[in-house]
Amino acid sequence: MRTLFQKKITALAKKRDDIVLLSGDIGNKMFDDFKQIAPERFINCGIAEASMMSVAGGLALSGLRPVVYTITPFVTARCFEQAKISVGYHEANVVIIGTGSGLSYAELGATHHSLDDISIMGSIPNMRVLAPCDPNQLGFYLDEALNLNGPTYIRIGKKGEPIITSEISEIRIGKSNIIKEGNDILILGIGPIINEALLAVEKLKSVSQKSIAIAEMSSIKPMDEIFLKEMVKRNFKTWITLEEHGFVGGMGIRINNWLFKNDASKTIKTINLNTPDQFIHTLGKQNFLRKELNIDESFIYNKLLSL
Repeated sequence: MRTLFQKKITALAKKRDDIVLLSGDIGNKMFDDFKQIAPERFINCGIAEASMMSVAGGLALSGLRPVVYTITPFVTARCFEQAKISVGYHEANVVIIGTGSGLSYAELGATHHSLDDISIMGSIPNMRVLAPCDPNQLGFYLDEALNLNGPTYIRIGKKGEPIITSEISEIRIGKSNIIKEGNDILILGIGPIINEALLAVEKLKSVSQKSIAIAEMSSIKPMDEIFLKEMVKRNFKTWITLEEHGFVGGMGIRINNWLFKNDASKTIKTINLNTPDQFIHTLGKQNFLRKELNIDESFIYNKLLSL
């Protein structure tokens, strides 16, 4: 995803002279192409993320379109007050990119995990929160976010995410889509971890007649309530939410609350798959930790079998 972001933001900067890219001392070589075309519009703010966010707010209020980019926990938890006041309070036109979200940096430990960023950024009034599931969707979101008024937070993966939205005809903020059709069970996911569900459902075909639908809820805020109402009408007996994020403030609890408010929680059974409410001290690659935390292909497969 970060490669797509680099190419996309460079292409946009060629067309628009109002785009300014701010980096928290990462990706300096990655943005060499950007610096070739707009050296005065690339600002390395160093490891001073709170100041970087305030600078972005000021640039936006001056009529520019700043894009803030650094590792997810350092652009959310570390500078929450600045995101809230300098950006959210002023409804500033800032796009905030958190790279390496979820467990992408699993081997670096809890300091680099971002399992609370949706909760943090989603608590800011006026802040859109997006979690694209592949580079294709990220490209559409970035285009749109840079043309909307108000701030947008986009959490992205790291690298190697497969394309899973190529067949979707309409990708836009506030719109959810079915990735795989089915009739018995509905899986609602965000971010690249949706691919784990796709792999599990493909594996299930050989042993079960159950028909599993998979949908992306990548626009977390605003959420596509029209889509959810359509899914209620389709009479799925079970909804499974899947996210590489904690339950508190995440997509799963938002879905549960929506079902409760719309009097659907009594007829639809919900299962929430997410990371536990604790610091993760185990070290390893992302796939290893997904397995350890019961949000990988194998666990999803066995959960579907049990249903």
